[in-house]
Amino acid sequence: MSIKPFTFETVPKITMEWGVAGRIGAALRAQWAIRRVLFVTDSGLTRSGLVAPLIESLQEAGFEVTLYDQVVADPSEAILQNCVAAGEAAKIEAVLGVGGGSSLDVAKLAAILMGAKQPLSEMYGVDQVKGGRLPLILVPTTAGTGSEVTNVAVITREGTHKSGVVSAPLFADQVFLDAELTLGLPASHTAATGVDAMVHAIEAYTGRVRKNPVSDHLARSALALLFRHLVTACREPRHRGAREAMLLGAMLAGQAFANSPVGLVHGMAYPLGGYFHVPHGLSNALMLAPVLRFNARACAALYAELGDAIGLPSEGDVSTRAEAFISALEALMDAAQMPRRLRDVGVTEEYLPILAADAITQHRVLVNNPVAITEEEMVGLYRQAL
Repeated sequence: MSIKPFTFETVPKITMEWGVAGRIGAALRAQWAIRRVLFVTDSGLTRSGLVAPLIESLQEAGFEVTLYDQVVADPSEAILQNCVAAGEAAKIEAVLGVGGGSSLDVAKLAAILMGAKQPLSEMYGVDQVKGGRLPLILVPTTAGTGSEVTNVAVITREGTHKSGVVSAPLFADQVFLDAELTLGLPASHTAATGVDAMVHAIEAYTGRVRKNPVSDHLARSALALLFRHLVTACREPRHRGAREAMLLGAMLAGQAFANSPVGLVHGMAYPLGGYFHVPHGLSNALMLAPVLRFNARACAALYAELGDAIGLPSEGDVSTRAEAFISALEALMDAAQMPRRLRDVGVTEEYLPILAADAITQHRVLVNNPVAITEEEMVGLYRQAL
């Protein structure tokens, strides 16, 4: 057996423990000789009361905390620059991101912008970040994006277009996984973020460019956890075992796609967030089945293997098993009571060419897709999802 050469990267330290976020001050004080911390999150988490105990823990440990809680879904360049300005005004020494993927992405880029002094416009794309960053600590409050363990951050430019920064300095120094923080997630958010993580695992496993044995193992393990526990987490929101399994699965999927990047599902989901402000996880869910069936011409055997990972029967030919895998994902999304059609989130026929024209420009992810696609074919896939 010959193994194709590969490189695998991830964050240097991950701590997973129930309730650890409430002791974050002591945990950071034991590791960091810093005082001034920029706390990046969103106003919803502040209002929910989730943020206050973390800030109190930091202050009790001697940290000076500057709170920036103006992050919104699909954050704009202006949101990011305002975050940086708040940090610079307070002479920040480290950045702590707490929240969903949007907050973590803003925290990652803020740490870069305050550390490297490089214009944001020069960072978009792959491996364009030059210089260092401030110390970066991330704490996810959703089980979905995996942003806490990726070297990717996505920002919305010019109102609708999502652009990514992909570079090793975006890997955090320290990640805290505390499933207790996810207990308050409503079922709809749990479902959307959970399917987002599943898409990360699937696209990492079928990626054309950097798929490797380590990312494959992580993707299979992640998908098995997520598939098994998603509906329980939705129906029993305070089920500790399900919440922990979902958070672990999302992190494993994040590690997988940080090394074997995502593809067409994400490429077609981004414009849905940009134009219709559909949450990212739901955008992925809406496009998942049409894209998987489009890619099946190249990925049927891999879909069959993923079917094995989630416990589907191994009988039948590869095509039959691949279709069974896709059908099982559709059934899972139905069981989680997720919207299943683009029309359910306000998309209409006349927007399909506009969405496709945006999606075809997502070269960063389309290059990883196992099957090449045209803009016209994208319109057809959007129409299937409509």
